[in-house]
Amino acid sequence: MEALATQRMARISPRKVRIILNAIRHDNVEEALTRLRFTNKHAARVVYKVLASAVANAQVKFGKAAPQDLYISRAVANEGPTMKRFMPRARGRASRINKRTSHITIAVTEAE
Repeated sequence: MEALATQRMARISPRKVRIILNAIRHDNVEEALTRLRFTNKHAARVVYKVLASAVANAQVKFGKAAPQDLYISRAVANEGPTMKRFMPRARGRASRINKRTSHITIAVTEAE
């Protein structure tokens, strides 16, 4: 059994989030939270909140599950809708800027 936490429409590119998720995938939750706390990237803050939410969901679902007894079984960042904006360029032209969003899902499972 696993406990899930999802953040949808996070205003960060999924490519940037996947770098952080690859570093913590299949890790112990306690170690992952420590690693995220000291990682100097914006995506680490977003992933930290989702992981903390997954731990809280696991404590409700499994009873008194401590973070040292949990591990990350699944961590994915899928692409959300893209906001399209335009920036003025020279000679009356305009170029498109894509502001990407991501859906972050983290699942934690109790270690056996």
